[in-house]
Amino acid sequence: MKKCIALVTGGFSRESEISYQSAATIEKHIDTDKYQYYLIDISPAGWLYTDEQGEKINIDKNDFSLTLNNQKIVFDTVLMCIHGTPGEDGKLQGYFDMLHIPYTCCNASVSALTFNKRDTIALAGYSGIEVSKSVMLLNHESTIPDEAIKKLQFPVFVKPNNGGSSIGMSKVLKYSEEIGIAIDKAFAEDNQVLVEEFISGRELTIGVFNNGEKIITLPITEIISKNEFFDFNAKYKGESAEITPAEITEEMAEAVRDAAKKIYAIFNCKGIVRIDFIFDEKKNVPVMLEINTVPGQSAASLIPQQVAAMGWNLKEFYTALIEASFLK
Repeated sequence: MKKCIALVTGGFSRESEISYQSAATIEKHIDTDKYQYYLIDISPAGWLYTDEQGEKINIDKNDFSLTLNNQKIVFDTVLMCIHGTPGEDGKLQGYFDMLHIPYTCCNASVSALTFNKRDTIALAGYSGIEVSKSVMLLNHESTIPDEAIKKLQFPVFVKPNNGGSSIGMSKVLKYSEEIGIAIDKAFAEDNQVLVEEFISGRELTIGVFNNGEKIITLPITEIISKNEFFDFNAKYKGESAEITPAEITEEMAEAVRDAAKKIYAIFNCKGIVRIDFIFDEKKNVPVMLEINTVPGQSAASLIPQQVAAMGWNLKEFYTALIEASFLK
């Protein structure tokens, strides 16, 4: 009998656009010989499944079930495909935990932690992972801590502390009125803002996955943005060059793989995550930028590129991802 999969997409943030693109990729490659899947759209409009006739049917939130033709459908697992809230920040994972429904991504506490950039950097640094220096700003503060910001080495990145896809992010080259403009832009997306030192080096990103037996690293991608940095347009609008596998030395690659495995274990990650680094060639170490616990799966996304470079096809990969969700 086929296992029943809820492919959950949408979300409550501006990243929903990418969530729908990711779901479209997965739909094309999910193994329908093994799984019966239902595309569930969770958005401000509701939790909805659209049937073959185009009728929108509400999900029963009491037990996350779907009723079609008077038949109740319960799901064996959830294939998480929501970038941003409530799928990447742990809210849905906590709900599914209460219902004892497995899912393909990190648990609620890990997702909430890694969604917060400052907390992620703090734990990584405490655990011996190389990270950049930063200052946290809160929107209820009456004044910006100028002296603390001035002590940072410019250029700096100013970014919303919670969220992904580099929405609301700016690069500021020197301390000037531009820092205030960048902070206002970031506060438009979140009530916490991170001002973080820019690290000069090569931008590398790597997918990491646990198949239930061991932690597996995918081939590394080097990102060369056509923009000032790897922003939303560079990520999703083709405004970057992405080289997979990255043309780097084996010593550099091994350092990134080792750091990625260590981070995956320290943060108790599950499923596929993507970890972003800057390789500081002066210190000869990878500096962790962030952990993406629901990485994009769209045609422009990096994980599908890395899967292909490893010699897998996406059907094999998504099958492995689904099957790993059933493991304790």
